[in-house]
Amino acid sequence: MALAQEKIYTVEDIYALPDGKRAELINGHIYMMAPPKRIHQELVSQFTKVIGQYIDTHNGLCKVYPSPFAVFLNADDKNYVEPDISVICDKNKLDDRGCNGAPDWVIEIISPSTQHMDYDIKLFKYRAAGVREYWIVNPTTRTVNAYDFEKRENTCQYSFDDDIPVCIYKDLTICISELLK
Repeated sequence: MALAQEKIYTVEDIYALPDGKRAELINGHIYMMAPPKRIHQELVSQFTKVIGQYIDTHNGLCKVYPSPFAVFLNADDKNYVEPDISVICDKNKLDDRGCNGAPDWVIEIISPSTQHMDYDIKLFKYRAAGVREYWIVNPTTRTVNAYDFEKRENTCQYSFDDDIPVCIYKDLTICISELLK
């Protein structure tokens, strides 16, 4: 007896979702996204502002994009994510649809419904795709897991009260408590 085959979804299925529905696609599996809470949006707004100001004042070439922003992690049609914050330093990765390839820095702000995705599935996908730095921000525990994928052993956990060093920018630190004042 043949086993039923699981449907493999593509980016085309993501773009066919009804208006207002958001989802991500990892290895052909669709993961629906719930509307974010206010603290989530406050953090996205503040991160975008601080990182954007840093890039501007340092005449940087990188660009910061808040969600929803399409990131096509691999050269295929089975992986599509919308990180909460994407920092892209290679303008050749950008086109009208979004980013083709790995952003340099990704920040995900978790909610109870996304913990498994952000701590497990996306951690692996981002590392494998070539993301240089990945932050998982947890508003409930007021912690940040910062992963420096360029230095494999450099993974740290911080509190919102700490000055968190940004690996891709040697002279930038972010204190999340200060962002939320």
